[in-house]
Amino acid sequence: MSINSVPTTDQLPVVVIGAGPIGLATAARLIERGLEPLVLEAGASAGTAVRDWAHVRLFSPWSEVTDPAAEKLLAPTGWVRPDGAAYPTGGDWAERYLQPLADALGDKVRYDATVTGVARTGRDRIVDSGRDEQPFTVHIRTADGSEERITARAVIDASGTWSTPGPLGANGLPALGERTAADRISYRVPDLGDPAVRARYAGRRTAVVGSGASAFTALAHLADLAKEEDGTHAVWILRRGITGSTFGGGETDQLPARGALGLRAKAAVEAGHAGAVTGFRTQAVERDGDRLVLIAEDGRRLDPVDEVIVLTGFRPDLSFLSEIRLGLDERLQAPTALAPLIDPNVHSCGTVYPHGVTELSHPEQDVYLVGMKSYGRAPTFLAMTGYEQVRSITAAIAGDREAAERVELTLPETGVCGGAGLFDDPDAAQTGEGGGCCAAPATLQIGIGAPAVSSGGC
Repeated sequence: MSINSVPTTDQLPVVVIGAGPIGLATAARLIERGLEPLVLEAGASAGTAVRDWAHVRLFSPWSEVTDPAAEKLLAPTGWVRPDGAAYPTGGDWAERYLQPLADALGDKVRYDATVTGVARTGRDRIVDSGRDEQPFTVHIRTADGSEERITARAVIDASGTWSTPGPLGANGLPALGERTAADRISYRVPDLGDPAVRARYAGRRTAVVGSGASAFTALAHLADLAKEEDGTHAVWILRRGITGSTFGGGETDQLPARGALGLRAKAAVEAGHAGAVTGFRTQAVERDGDRLVLIAEDGRRLDPVDEVIVLTGFRPDLSFLSEIRLGLDERLQAPTALAPLIDPNVHSCGTVYPHGVTELSHPEQDVYLVGMKSYGRAPTFLAMTGYEQVRSITAAIAGDREAAERVELTLPETGVCGGAGLFDDPDAAQTGEGGGCCAAPATLQIGIGAPAVSSGGC
């Protein structure tokens, strides 16, 4: 290639990391703006992470989990929009929306492409000179182990947090012995409809560590299993004590499915299908023959269990962004302007502003974390919020600052992102039967106005 044929920065693609719901919506928005996207997906298909929780039903109906720009892109393909009032499973979301959207994007989506690094061309993170004028270089590893470099005008990281679940250790690091006991520890809500998974927990004693919607779901599933398989028992391990908000809002919850979920977990404990251990901060895991013993920081030792399910949240993988200048909150690892709006030390289910490029910008120009990854370690996220994030960011990249700073999101008083898990009948969410887990987060109430301080639990 001659020097005259080298593309200028504004002719380069915008690299989007991750072909999940927010990443694919980003691509649709870029196309709407006349910009060229290149979506890099580490998995072999669209929505790889979503497919991992295919058995979990969302709290949110179809009307709240599809993006308007994506729907426009899908319309000419003959795609039929699912019933907006119905509640999809993760599998439904992937097969009926995410994969068709990726197919419509065609060669703008590359699979089996794992991003291993992002930097400014010819500049490590130390160098100031000429930095903002340089395009980005994105390093990837393909399925056969080969490496490539892609040049980009901007980078939008929508890779989520699913691949980096929180550990068993209460201090944020793996407990002693946690790694060597990996064959008996899971970090996912079990799919008890899978015979192999069912056999793993049937007739066994399982510790469930966590206090959010995912833990509620696992407890309820195991309680159902206990009714059918003798000897099945769960031990619910909470790092804090049980209070009036531990099980959520119950019958007074604005989201019936969420309230019913907490009540199901409470019923599991009261019926004896699960025992609760409070104030237990795990420090170590020891082998006791084929079983595991959990040991707390205060020296308490639990009776041996056969399996452990750790549901302590997720965190962002920032390793491949080490040469990029990010401005992140020191606690949440979320963008510094966004962090106060979503801080779980203050907000349980409080309101936050719909937000966009202003709150998501970093010292490094033209690089953004979006979707669940933008929330860092905060356990709450709404798909509709992610779609608004990328609408704003793509407008900014296109030079339309007025549109980028304009709020175009109308949210219900309470919105939910992820999965409900317990109700198989979509009508159950409306009648208050069932409940569930947000597979990548719990719940988030959003509205226009100042964030409300909430002292209650979600």
